[in-house]
Amino acid sequence: AVTGPTDVTLAVDGIALFDRLAAAMNAAPATYELLGDVNVDLALVMRRPGRGEAFRLLLGFRGIRCETVAELAEGEERTAECWLEGDLDQWRAMFADIVANGRAKGEWTLNTLTIFGERLQLHAGDPMGWDKFHRFNQTLQEFFDGAAEVLAGAPAEED
Repeated sequence: AVTGPTDVTLAVDGIALFDRLAAAMNAAPATYELLGDVNVDLALVMRRPGRGEAFRLLLGFRGIRCETVAELAEGEERTAECWLEGDLDQWRAMFADIVANGRAKGEWTLNTLTIFGERLQLHAGDPMGWDKFHRFNQTLQEFFDGAAEVLAGAPAEED
């Protein structure tokens, strides 16, 4: 099993987690109103070691809501305005840090994870996609930080 900062292995490479994160966002308009409207399609690619295809997901953010959560086929991440790609180990470690601290801290924020492209790589089809990721970064981080409550007490994944 791959462990993150809190020595737990989390099942984060499935659509159920992101459905729950979207529901949590959509149920907390006051939180997201403070951050302002967002308009971006963000794809995630989690490369699974030795398990075949990567997990690919599209998240569509409109206004103060996450309106789309959908699995993608290989290569379809390129249809999103921007996408984050990395090994499943890094994604698990990021979510473990969020659970342990109530939100991402330090080296486990989306901004820090993508800034040098060593842990997670940010891709975009054009400069506007790159810009949108950074412009809406705080809203995206708040969305992912929702995992602190969503994953609290979640069972560990068996590898």
